[in-house]
Amino acid sequence: MSRQRITAPLGASQIVQAPTRKTAATVLAASTLTIMAAAVISPSLPAMRVAYEAVPGADLLVKIVITITSAAIALTAPLAGTLASRIGTRPVLFGGLMLYALSGSAGLIVTDPLPLLVSRIVLGVGVGAIMTAVSTTIASLWRGEERARLLGGQQLFASLGGVVFLSLAGWLSTVDWRAPFGIYAVALLLIPLVLATRLAPPLDGQVQVDELDAGLRPGVTSIVSIYALAFGSTAVFFLAPTQLPFILDDLGVGTTATGFVVAASMATGVIGSLWFPALRRRMAPATVAAVGLGLLGIGWVVIGVGAPASWVGPLLGAFVGGIGVGVTVPNLNFWISELAGSARRGVLLGGLVSAIFAGQFVSPILAQPLVDLAGIGATFAYGGAVVAAVALALAVPEILSSSRASSDAGRPRKKGQNK
Repeated sequence: MSRQRITAPLGASQIVQAPTRKTAATVLAASTLTIMAAAVISPSLPAMRVAYEAVPGADLLVKIVITITSAAIALTAPLAGTLASRIGTRPVLFGGLMLYALSGSAGLIVTDPLPLLVSRIVLGVGVGAIMTAVSTTIASLWRGEERARLLGGQQLFASLGGVVFLSLAGWLSTVDWRAPFGIYAVALLLIPLVLATRLAPPLDGQVQVDELDAGLRPGVTSIVSIYALAFGSTAVFFLAPTQLPFILDDLGVGTTATGFVVAASMATGVIGSLWFPALRRRMAPATVAAVGLGLLGIGWVVIGVGAPASWVGPLLGAFVGGIGVGVTVPNLNFWISELAGSARRGVLLGGLVSAIFAGQFVSPILAQPLVDLAGIGATFAYGGAVVAAVALALAVPEILSSSRASSDAGRPRKKGQNK
């Protein structure tokens, strides 16, 4: 069907001028700051625990320093989505980058636990604005295969950012446990690029829409199901930055190597994000989700089984699980983008960001009782098994549907039936 430009009320999918390479470069560069922003300081967690050992509940405190950022993202990302629809994504991205740089690097000088936690909350507001602005820009300016390619690129650059920043954080933490906080200041380098680039404009009362998207209204059940997948998979994935450093510390692995192992889960996310567009062309979103979640589950079971013996099991598991995450995150973004019209896109993508980072926040809280009862290795194994079971539940209906379709295609037609 040919694409036509028609005028429709606010709520259908917007068509704007073709995005430039500078636009793509801007959103991809900003993506490097997002997914693992809260976890950049994870190689410092063991040393931070020692520094705050006199504080009651120090073990949980140092993990909350990471996850309270995720809670702030979860609470504020939908507001960022609404704001992006009203004023455009460039001012939202600009504000997010400023908050990210200033509040993130505050840990270099803040010493008391309470002000440190406040700075991490403000960091979360910044990350939520950046991630929502990037996803909304991609979903608004690109369509179809190009949208899938850019969403895969978003995850690819997020993975690369995780590799570079976590590895750098591992090295910096050998100098001083506060040094990794300085990494957040890199966001200032993107400010000139954002100010010079056209991103998604605000919506008004009448927009140009794609007739293929006109009238599209996503079902509540579909959206909630996608959010649930995002929440659960992220809660399990975030065992890596919050729990894996302690497994490796018990094995006598240094902080530099710890940063490398945690970064491995992001490094192989590059493979998954590059694989995603090809998977999307061949499979329904639910099947792609099954592939991604299955790999994540298998990887985390490998970490759990191998953790007591050596660092090899955690490294291999992080590699496999990282591929799964590299497939899962762009697939969920694409799934929401395809369901949402332009008026709802910012809010719904903001909701997805909320679900992802809510999973990050609750990860150590939900894991701690199981860690106390069975140990960190068993927690990885059980979490991986649950995710693998969800993947199987998603895959079975698709397999049965394909089997029925193949059976019907091979069945001889009755005489007189239309060919």
